[in-house]
This record gives sequence, structure tokens and C-alpha cells, in this order.
Amino acid sequence: MWELSHACHCPLIGVGLPLNGLRKLVEKVTGGRVLHDDYDIHVGTVSECALRTPVAEAVQKELERRYVQHIQRFRAAKTTEQVEALWTAAVTAGDVAGAFWAGLTHPRCTVSLEEKMCRDIHMVQHQAGACARADINKFNAVVLDNARLERETTRLQERCNALTQEKQLEAERQDALLMSARTALIAKDAEIAQLRAELARVQAAVPELDTRERLAERVAQMELREQSLRAQLAELKTARPTPAPAPTAAPVIEIVPEPVSPAPVRLENRAILCVGGRSSSIPVYRNMIERVGAQFAHHDGGLEDSSSQLDASLAAADLVICQTGCISHSAYWRVKDHCKRHGKRCVFVDNPSMSSLVRGLQEAATEDSVPD
Repeated sequence: MWELSHACHCPLIGVGLPLNGLRKLVEKVTGGRVLHDDYDIHVGTVSECALRTPVAEAVQKELERRYVQHIQRFRAAKTTEQVEALWTAAVTAGDVAGAFWAGLTHPRCTVSLEEKMCRDIHMVQHQAGACARADINKFNAVVLDNARLERETTRLQERCNALTQEKQLEAERQDALLMSARTALIAKDAEIAQLRAELARVQAAVPELDTRERLAERVAQMELREQSLRAQLAELKTARPTPAPAPTAAPVIEIVPEPVSPAPVRLENRAILCVGGRSSSIPVYRNMIERVGAQFAHHDGGLEDSSSQLDASLAAADLVICQTGCISHSAYWRVKDHCKRHGKRCVFVDNPSMSSLVRGLQEAATEDSVPD
């Protein structure tokens, strides 16, 4: 170390030994804590290396220990050109600290090569400083970006925690609702089981309960049917007309007896149109007219059926029974006008009842105008 030129000491110590390592080395040699700053320690060490001092020997030993691999690699060089080639490769690779020490202490290192190495290390230090400044700028930008990302991460974490808490509360609410629904279902199942048990007990206590219920329902239906038939019989008895002698040319009219009420006359193969009437009475009208051998047709008088269909129905009918209380005024006048123009028999009935229909059929049967 002390045999090198003084111009080599500064770059060699500055590049070869880190500041912390240099401070520890000087404190170890001096046996105490050095209170000087890094610059003073560097300058003092450079001055001590001009001669063979304990500090110079310690620096020599530290460099030999630290860069033993570089020394072994340069030891293979046998000429100055080979040493220069190894140094150039080290500069290109950016590994100059160990190569600088190994090249300067190589036996084939000349003064010109030493000067070249000092110039190269000087430029490398400039480049290292520029790179360090660029790295510092990048580092500062990274620090700022890292702080921004930390703030964003903190905000996202807070939002995530809030959403997690909200979802947890919603899950707890849903669990409570589910538990309530399960409790209500269990209560209903228990109630159903209790009712089934009660039903089974009642069925066991009353034998043939289903048969009795069906019979009771059937009896109720028969009673309603009997009341309806009695009312129909009373109405027919009240509305029974006095029979009149049939004309010579009149059609054959027969009274068909019924078990409950007297039957109207028979009008075989005649088309009878009933205009108007209650919709609930239409099946009864149809049954009575078809039972006397006639063909039944109905038009509601324009309440629901189209009025345009009325003319066609009137043209196809042999006898028209008009329920005047259950048709429109226009349908009434249309029926009356059609029957007058075509000489067709028309019986007008004021009361839309079954007895009035019977009287209308009997009046029609006694008239000579009914075609054969």
C-alpha cells in the first residue's frame, strides 16, 4: 500500500473500503472511538498510507482479505497487456473496486498502466455519482409513489372493512329471519300434527264418519231439489188455463203428463224462437219446448247476442215467443215488424217465468195461424 504513488491512495481507499468499514478499521487501530466525520477519516487514512504506519498496514490487510478472488484472477496475467485487458473487462463489467487493488499491486503493472487505471477510476467515480443522483431521484419518486399507494391502500382497506361489516350485519339479519321462519315452520308442523291427531281421535270415536258426512250432504241436496220441485208444481197449478175445444183444422196438440207439473202442448217438428228471458231460465225453456217435440232457438234480445243475428233467427222460426220485459226496445219493434210483415205467429209474454211460457205455447197451439 505505501509503495504505491500517493495519487492512487485516495481513489483506492474511497472505492475499495466503505465508509463504515473504514471507520471501524481506524477505531480498531487507534483503540478508541473516532469522533471525526467521514471526510476527515478518509483524508487522515490517505495521509497515513503514504508511509508504513499501523493504519496503512491495517488497510493493506483489509484490502487483501476483501478482494482475494480478484487478486487470484489477476495473478494469472503474465504480461502488462494481460493485466490491462483484465482491468478493461472489469471497468466494462462495473466491478472496479477489487480489480483496481489487484491491478495496482500486480508485478507487471507499469507507471503508464497505473496512470490509466487512475484516470479510468476517476471517470467511473463521476459516472457513479451521476448514477447515484439519478438513483436518488428515482428513489424519491418511488418513495412518493409508495406513500400514495399506502394512502390508497389504507382507503381501500377502510372501505373493505366497512363493506365486510355491512355484509356481516346483513348476514346476521338474514340468519335471524331464517331462524324465525324455521321456528314458525316448526310451530306450524307441530300444530298440523296436533290437528291430525285430533282428527284421528274424532274419527276413531265416531265410526263410519265419512259415510255419514256423504249421506248428510246427499240428504241436503235432495231437500233442496224437493223444495224446488214443490215451488215449480205450485206455480204450474196456479197458472193452469181452462182447456178450449180444438178447431177442425187445428194441429194435433197433446198434453204430456209429468210426475211433478202438467206438460205444455206438443208442437211436433216446429221451430220455436224465444226472444229475451233470464239466462238462468234458458235451460228450463229448452227442456220444455224440446219435450213437446219442437226445436228450440233463443236470442237474448240484443243484451249479449248481436242484433244482426236476430233477423236470421226470426226467418228460420215457425213460432216466436217474445219476452217483452227482458229485451231492448229496438229488438221488440224488430220482432213485431218482422212477424207482421211475414204473417208469422208471435206470442208476447210480459212475465219471464215458466208458467207464462206454458200459457204462450198453449195459446199458440189453439191458433189456426200456426202452419202445419
